[in-house]
Amino acid sequence: MANFALPRNSKATGGKTWPKPEGATETREFRVYRWNPDDDKNPSIDTYYVDVNECGPRVLDGLIWIKDHIDPTLTFRRSCREGVCGSCAMNIDGQNTLACTTSMHDLAGGVVKINPLPHQPVVKDLVPDLTNFYAQYASIEPWLKTTTPTPQKEWLQSHEDREKLDGLYECILCACCSTACPSYWWNSDRFLGPAALLQAARWVTDSRDEATGERLDYLEDPFRLYRCHTILNCTKACPKKLNPAEAIAMLKRKLVERQV
Repeated sequence: MANFALPRNSKATGGKTWPKPEGATETREFRVYRWNPDDDKNPSIDTYYVDVNECGPRVLDGLIWIKDHIDPTLTFRRSCREGVCGSCAMNIDGQNTLACTTSMHDLAGGVVKINPLPHQPVVKDLVPDLTNFYAQYASIEPWLKTTTPTPQKEWLQSHEDREKLDGLYECILCACCSTACPSYWWNSDRFLGPAALLQAARWVTDSRDEATGERLDYLEDPFRLYRCHTILNCTKACPKKLNPAEAIAMLKRKLVERQV
């Protein structure tokens, strides 16, 4: 099941088709969502042709080539180019993923279709407004909370307890999972979404944290946690191969176990 959906602004219509670069012997067609809040035009899909012999193999390389050689007004986020920062998350050929780790040569067909992350307000072009997403992440208080006096050096943790955090701490907050979730599409004002809940599970699991009860109290809500219906789009979409659905199930299980 593809998790593609157009952003909230409106449906995109036909846009501008830019000419093929002169002298290019091999090109790849990019169809890119465009919307500028500074004009009164509807969103559109612009068509570009990338000279694949002059740029790197990743989709992000193609977008940077377009911005450098064809259209400097094209707007998108990027930073590390190594799949670490999560900045270049977007919807590529109907799948939420990172442009910097997606090879254009691995995409089926000759056309690369690029849209912003679905069901989020758009700032401009491929840049979604993630204000609500980050506010939800902050709401789960993603830091170590203790009542015991702080030790002089560090909080110790066994190797076994440290291993329990594997698959939780690696999240880069790219928002691919949350924006792939239908429950998040319809209830993002109250449902925390897979990314925030994965991070909540990370702190509930941490043996050094002393606020487990407080954290679970916050999550015990019909919408914050239980709006998850285990659709599993989140796990499919995660570019780091994490399993937010499993983490959410763990949180639900802990809430049940403490009532027994």
